Parts: sequence; structure tokens; C-alpha cells
Amino acid sequence: MLTPVKKFGYVIVLCDDIDRMKTFYRELFPFPVDSETDESLALRVGSVLLALRKRTRDYDGRGGGPKSPGLQLAFLVSPAEVDECYELLLASGVRILDPPTDQPRGHRTVYFADPEGNILEVFAEI
Repeated sequence: MLTPVKKFGYVIVLCDDIDRMKTFYRELFPFPVDSETDESLALRVGSVLLALRKRTRDYDGRGGGPKSPGLQLAFLVSPAEVDECYELLLASGVRILDPPTDQPRGHRTVYFADPEGNILEVFAEI
């Protein structure tokens, strides 16, 4: 059990046509833009981010499988708890997609998959 997880951080909708999706969400919702790149858009919805990101990860995490599902869930923890969660995931036999990594966007992350291949993330702001 991932007992360090106490807060939902953001939802990511993985997109094939990122420009079309950006236009759709911007025109439909009044949410302020939190951040944007060529391949992503994050909208602030209260205390949670709704993010759109260009789909790039393959289902198997190694480049040989079908495209990833359309949704990614992210759970916020403290920086030290990312590694604790990773160890708990390993002990539980959960499929790890990416081990703990410091990302250039200022997050420490561990990515893993649920039994149906949906992408889950435990992250900390660093």
C-alpha cells in the first residue's frame, strides 16, 4: 500500500493531435493556463492541474508496444517519499515503467502501470 500518497496532483490526457486538443480545451473551459510548451498545456482547475500532453510513450515502455492509454494519473508526495513509494511498488510486484528520476520540469517521478496498462505516477516537486 502506498501510504505516503495523500494528495492527487494532476490528470494528464495523452493526445495524438496536441494542437487540436489545446484549442478544444481552451475554448470549452475558462481555466487559467498554468504552463504550456509545444507538446503540452496545463490548466489550473482549483488545486489540481488538468494537463494535455502529446502521446509519446509506448504501452510497454520500451518502444515496441502499442500506443499508451489516453490517461495518466499523478499523485503528489514529498521528495523523500518518491523513493519510498518506488520500494513499496517493487515489493508489491507492480510493473515499473520508469524508476525514480529527477525531471527537467522540476519533478522527481516514478512511473508505473496498473493491470490494464494505464500510466500512474508518483511525483514530488523539487
